[in-house]
Amino acid sequence: MVLAMAGFTINDAFVKSLGDMLPVTQTMSVRGVFLLVLMSLWLGLPQTNKARSLPLRDLAKIARNPTVLLRAACELLATLFFLLALTRLPFAVIIAVLQAMPLLVTAGAAMFLKEHVGWRRWVAISAGLAGVLIILRPGAEQGFEAAALVFAVGCVVFSAGRDLFTRRVPTSIPSLGVTVVSATVITIGGFAGLILTESWVPLSAHGLLVLASASVFLFVGMQGIVMAMRTGQVAFIVPFRYTGLIWAVAIGWVVFAETPDRLTLLGATIVVGTGIYTFARERHLGMSE
Repeated sequence: MVLAMAGFTINDAFVKSLGDMLPVTQTMSVRGVFLLVLMSLWLGLPQTNKARSLPLRDLAKIARNPTVLLRAACELLATLFFLLALTRLPFAVIIAVLQAMPLLVTAGAAMFLKEHVGWRRWVAISAGLAGVLIILRPGAEQGFEAAALVFAVGCVVFSAGRDLFTRRVPTSIPSLGVTVVSATVITIGGFAGLILTESWVPLSAHGLLVLASASVFLFVGMQGIVMAMRTGQVAFIVPFRYTGLIWAVAIGWVVFAETPDRLTLLGATIVVGTGIYTFARERHLGMSE
């Protein structure tokens, strides 16, 4: 999980380094092509691991599963909103806001999947969302665009939706198949958005190298998540998601010369603390049952 968070965050840093050089949809589509090439190479390696084995006929069947497609749609929208926010918000701020996603997953599981969530976890979820408001401070003079704040919140909501649909994916479907379908939908969605709304911007060798590098770290993140979820208890592993915030603060400081202010750090601490409490509470209840 720590490796996955490093991969995701470094991927985000590569994309942010491009700034407004490319339309968001072009970034999604070109990076997606590189990602699909990497996945094809991975699948072409000797199949000594059943988790990696994925015949094409199985992939076509997986792609027709409604839950898998809904999950992919949420991931497409989450990616779009994230990239739109990434170019407008400080790096550590957008990553800090994303730490609220596990809290929304818990709330969504209670509202839509009828999972029991006690009053203590509802208090923790409320406190965590208050932490997000401290980070964003809507209305404060921070120079943030209102649209950027909407994009950040939208990214968290659709990311939570993606994880909720992941819980509904049949266990018979391999995780790698779900990932390949999502990557394909994002890539196709990027090209479709580019054709419909924007113009292709000629890519320099530097731009291609940056997106290729980003895809490598994105692949590391995706595979790290799959490996983590297959080899350990969720309640133990998920809190390690928050190591992504450490990577984000370090990269923001070293690469982008961004230093989070005290309120941002306070809000992030509240979000992370309530998230860890929520999962600790879930683990305690699971053990007591």
